[in-house]
Amino acid sequence: MADCKPISTPMQPNTCLTRAQSPQTPEEVQFIKSIPYLAAVGALMYLATTTRPDIAYTVGYLARFNSNLGLAHWQAVKHLLWYLKGTADYGITYAPDHHSNELFSTFSDADHGGCKDTGRSTGGYLVKIGSDAVSWCSKLQSIVALSTTEAEYIAAVSAGKKIRWMRNLLHEMGFSPTGPSTFRIDNQSAISVARHPEHHDRMKQLDLSWYWLRDVVHKELIAPSFVQTLLTSVGIG
Repeated sequence: MADCKPISTPMQPNTCLTRAQSPQTPEEVQFIKSIPYLAAVGALMYLATTTRPDIAYTVGYLARFNSNLGLAHWQAVKHLLWYLKGTADYGITYAPDHHSNELFSTFSDADHGGCKDTGRSTGGYLVKIGSDAVSWCSKLQSIVALSTTEAEYIAAVSAGKKIRWMRNLLHEMGFSPTGPSTFRIDNQSAISVARHPEHHDRMKQLDLSWYWLRDVVHKELIAPSFVQTLLTSVGIG
């Protein structure tokens, strides 16, 4: 792949990979055995968790098929390698954010029912200090969300836990937050559920652990706010 042609996207738009795309003929089975899929995804996973948040969603998506891969999955890996070929000089550059007085800013998002094999959604978050990212995550949710609101809320809970961790870390370093940490979500219904207990009927099927976010919002440690467009760097939405 060293001399491959670079492209501008980490994944082909509207790509839909499933377990049903596993090898169908003896020839395909033999070919799949000869390709280094696990090694490639493992190397990409290291890159996605250290310096390249822009490929986090794609790598997590590809890793779902480590034990049941087909030709379409391998083609998607090569597509990502083509993207990296064209963006090898990309990096994270940190600078002050002169438009905000916050110590850090957090965004979350989710795609409802994005996994066609399980019906589960992928949730993700991005935390920025100054001008760029310091923490990010893109992960398949552990339960099936019954609505977009539910998928967004579950993603928000994961991001909220990271916000609490960031607040504690910065406090230990001598930078104590002076007010609630702003948390940007692109779903008004999920924000309403986090803020108002009267919306319990929408989410009453969730385990009690998911109501943690309401407590920290009530304690004014986290302040959810609406934002139009989210997490293009993580690749969700």
